[in-house]
This record gives sequence, C-alpha cells and structure tokens, in this order.
Amino acid sequence: MAGKKGKQSVRDMVLSLGLIGIVAGFIYVFIPNDDSEPPLERVDYRVELLTARRAAAYPVAAPEGLPTEWKATSVRFRGDDFDAWHLGFHAPDGQYVAIEQSTQKPVTFIEDASQGAEETNVTQRIGEKPWKRYKGTKYDALVLQEKNSTTVITGTASFAQLTKMAEALKTS
Repeated sequence: MAGKKGKQSVRDMVLSLGLIGIVAGFIYVFIPNDDSEPPLERVDYRVELLTARRAAAYPVAAPEGLPTEWKATSVRFRGDDFDAWHLGFHAPDGQYVAIEQSTQKPVTFIEDASQGAEETNVTQRIGEKPWKRYKGTKYDALVLQEKNSTTVITGTASFAQLTKMAEALKTS
C-alpha cells in the first residue's frame, strides 16, 4: 500500500502544477499588459522661465516658434548653483535636446552639460553668433560662450535638430 500512496502524491503534484500553469497562461493571454514606455508628459515652463529671467545674471534663453511636436519635458532653474538654467525637450524624431545655461566656469560646465563631448574644429554661425560644435559618444552639443554665461544645446539629437533649437532661442 505504501507504494500506491507515493504514486498518488506525485500524480497530485503534477496535476497541481499543470493547473497552476493553465491559470498562469490564462492570465498572461487574457489580462492586458502594455510593455511600451508611458508617454512623456509635456511640462509648462513659463513660470520657471519668468523666474529665471528675473533672477539670473545673464539673458536666459528659451525657444519661441517651435512646432508643437517639440515637447518640453523638464525644466529647472537653480540660482544658488551658478544661475543654472535647464530646459529639456523631446524632439519630433524622438531624440532628446536640452538647453543648458550657466555662469559656471565654461570648461567644467561644458564637460558636464555635454556629457563629456569633445570640442571639434567646426564653428557654425547661428544668427549673428559663433557656436562651437562638440562631438561625443553619448551627446553632441553646440556651445556659445558669451561674456557672462555659457549656453550649451546638447542631447542625442542630430546637429540639424540642435541647430533648429539654437535658431529658435530668444532671450526676452
């Protein structure tokens, strides 16, 4: 009799595992699951921009006239940290573009803002100003050094998209 009871225990265990497998399969097939990334929320940066423009020691830049496909996703101003201005965007092609401005020492600021991109020999005129190109493994950047501040347009986007952002910048 002892042998028969052992066979029933194994059979019951196999049946239990089978039932658990069927229930798990049912849940997987019939319960919706979305593995896609949640959509990025658009942020309204007008209040932070007004605050930064009043407090910063330089003319704070923000884009005007960009198509609505450019979605602002992050904004911050830190007056206690070299008047650091940041405005991040999700570009129409899905890439990231950020405007970074600061009164911090240019070498340090450019290194941080561009994620270690290296200066190239290419300078391009955008409006009336000379912007230096920086090329990196993670981010590329356009850099404008002025008397009181440094502006860095950086991100995963192409130089064409970075240029489009730089062309849209206004300081008032």
